[in-house]
Amino acid sequence: MHKTKVVAVLLVILMLLAAGCAGHTPDTGQVPGTGGKVQKPPAQSQSVSLVEPGEKKGPAGLVAATVTRVVDGDTLVVRLKDGKSETVRLIGVNTPESTREVEPYGKEASAYTRSRLDGRRIWLERDVQERDHYGRILAYVWLEPPGGVDPAEDVIRSRMFNAELLLKGYAQVMTVPPNVKYADLFVQLQREAREKKRGLWGLKVKEREPYYIGNARSRKFHRPDCEYGRQTAPGNRVRFATREEALDAGYEPCNACKP
Repeated sequence: MHKTKVVAVLLVILMLLAAGCAGHTPDTGQVPGTGGKVQKPPAQSQSVSLVEPGEKKGPAGLVAATVTRVVDGDTLVVRLKDGKSETVRLIGVNTPESTREVEPYGKEASAYTRSRLDGRRIWLERDVQERDHYGRILAYVWLEPPGGVDPAEDVIRSRMFNAELLLKGYAQVMTVPPNVKYADLFVQLQREAREKKRGLWGLKVKEREPYYIGNARSRKFHRPDCEYGRQTAPGNRVRFATREEALDAGYEPCNACKP
């Protein structure tokens, strides 16, 4: 009888151990319900930032920089806080050419930007796109931090250099989606400068056309006989009665036919 009891106890112990092992899943890295495939953790998305490690952003997400060279009216070379040199293209504005070719009022625009920014500390504000296809940083340039994410119009007028170029007639509006945060205001500032014939708006305009062809995709307008205007797809074609109408709609004059 004694041996029988011992055997029974051993059988009970073995049954309990078997049950415990059956409930244990080996640590193989496999996840139940995946067909035996090893599931890797999802890769972490990496965001590209203008700011290098150690660089601190200023108020309202601005990046402080120092202008080391003025290329032309709307392009600068700056030094960031970590010492890295970057070329900056101003968003939403276009000054006449003054480097590869010299357009009317190009030298004046370049000289004005140099007098205002060369060697100066500025703050860069980005829009949707960080860089253009040339690798240049795209930015709104603040002479002083605006003190908020959505600055009032008077603050933009007095502190943003992009706006200053438009107000004084050194630049025209150049809207390139998706960077359109201040596009509507820029059109308004350009209209104000044009009505007061400031800067390039005081120059004599070539003969006027009976109408102009706008391209809704490129946001440029052309003379009727311009080859680029004629190539505009019907779905993108916009007709303007006057150049003023095109400018007020935020369209930029074609660089070829110069309407």
